[in-house]
Amino acid sequence: MEPPPSGSAARLGWLDALRGIAALVVVFDHSSYTFLADFRRELMPQFSTSRYGIMVFFLVSGYIVPASLERRGCVRTFWIGRLSRVYPLWAAVVTALLAADLLGLAQSRDFGQQSAVMVAVAHATMLQELLGTPNLLLVLWTLSYEMAFYLLVVALFTVRLHRRSAAIALLLAVLAAVSVTAGVALPPSALSGLVGTGPLIAFASIAMAVALCCASATSPVLRVFGGVSGGVSALVLVLCNGTVPLWEGLVILAVMFLGTAVHRAEKGQISRRCVAGTAVVVVACAVGSAYRYGDGDHFTRRGWIVAFLSAVLTFGAGLAARHRRIPRLLSGLGTISYSVYLTHPLLLAVIDSTAGRRRQDDPVLEVAFFVVLLPLCVLTHRYVEVPGQALGRRLARRVRSP
Repeated sequence: MEPPPSGSAARLGWLDALRGIAALVVVFDHSSYTFLADFRRELMPQFSTSRYGIMVFFLVSGYIVPASLERRGCVRTFWIGRLSRVYPLWAAVVTALLAADLLGLAQSRDFGQQSAVMVAVAHATMLQELLGTPNLLLVLWTLSYEMAFYLLVVALFTVRLHRRSAAIALLLAVLAAVSVTAGVALPPSALSGLVGTGPLIAFASIAMAVALCCASATSPVLRVFGGVSGGVSALVLVLCNGTVPLWEGLVILAVMFLGTAVHRAEKGQISRRCVAGTAVVVVACAVGSAYRYGDGDHFTRRGWIVAFLSAVLTFGAGLAARHRRIPRLLSGLGTISYSVYLTHPLLLAVIDSTAGRRRQDDPVLEVAFFVVLLPLCVLTHRYVEVPGQALGRRLARRVRSP
């Protein structure tokens, strides 16, 4: 998910409200494994709460992230801003998980034959989900798609195609529908299986570092080379090395670019009729792809479709209410939503390893989990996120200084 910007002048209350709602739904999705397992088994085939939450997050990211780059007009300060918002809390939570694992308070995931160095490098790029490496925390997989989106946005910006958001969303959505209709399917992490996980991580991390450095250079030629190489690398990883089906990876990108198209319509850069048509096609292709894909061991098309449509409607409702006064509770939840998103799996890991999961549903403990989690996230936001963002702003000002 995309961390919200700080500072009241930079905030959009309706986006905060959406973030807050999505974060609570994702927390419920994961905590229900521990406290409401029976209820979860009944609910998920009808409504996939995890997909609802992440699709709302992706729409919000698509709406705000490209606007951040274009407002800055500088790739270097854009990356400083993105990384200073994402990395500090990410690093704190990962460190806390590893410490809890060493103390026997939590159990980290098994990485099989992968070396600790390669796992660390993959996670440092935040592309681990697309590099064939299991996530230390399950929720980190969405950050890989966020990072891929950042790279694509920068690529389009450097070649001056960033205003074609609607066309890109349409293309990606249509490709998703075509791929599932034609039966095009790749095994999870197909590219890793072909070339090896270690070599792919090494190549991708070097390519990403070169791309970021070149895209941030003063030379126009280097900027274009860095932007395009980063964008192409990200697209190849999404298409050939994701763990979600190919069509869903394309839908995720299409949804984010749809969010960008909505923002452009709000700014008068494209017509509202154009973005409405784009939304209809993207939604139709996404729903059609899920329906065509059918049910599987880890996928229920009805649950996915209902969740996806609900996420789109939620975003539409937030957009319609953007000029209304947003309750402070919702905007406050949006402010700490990134902390909520990253911190709750750590807390659940400790609970599962110490107290264990409940054999019978216990709504009281489910509520108690939220009561403990939210104040903790206020603290992590205040003492981890805010200082990191402040450091990023100082670095950005220094970069802009003559």
